[in-house]
Amino acid sequence: MSSTFQLRRDSFGKLVLTTADGEEHVGVIPVRAFPIQAPMRGISMVREGGKEVAWIDDLADLPEPIRHLVQEEIEGREFIPEILHISDVSSFATPCTWYVKTDRGDTEFVLKVDEDIRRIGEASLLVSDSHGINFLVRDMFHIDKHSRKILDRFL
Repeated sequence: MSSTFQLRRDSFGKLVLTTADGEEHVGVIPVRAFPIQAPMRGISMVREGGKEVAWIDDLADLPEPIRHLVQEEIEGREFIPEILHISDVSSFATPCTWYVKTDRGDTEFVLKVDEDIRRIGEASLLVSDSHGINFLVRDMFHIDKHSRKILDRFL
């Protein structure tokens, strides 16, 4: 179904999806089925009320202009920085402050309790800070040795 629709923005900045039969859906929102394990695959285009109007198997298969619009909309709605390196932690007991490098720059956050680190799948972790912001460790087995050593103390 991914190639059977057109996508554009209207004058208010909302996404407008036009189906192959010409039906327009204003204000559609892309929703990832598997945002962490497969962020580029399985994207549902939903209209108001949550009804799916189109399905994207793989974002890479879409024409560039449509792919760009979908990615732009997702990035504007989702905020999950990816931890690339853990520089330091203030303590190995919680609460503690983590000093990290993410895909969006260097930052620090407070980890309240050990349970704020959750496994997602076999290798991914979701770390929630004291303000409810989630940070992603995409693959704890491929992060650098120093960061892995710190993670091991909390898992």
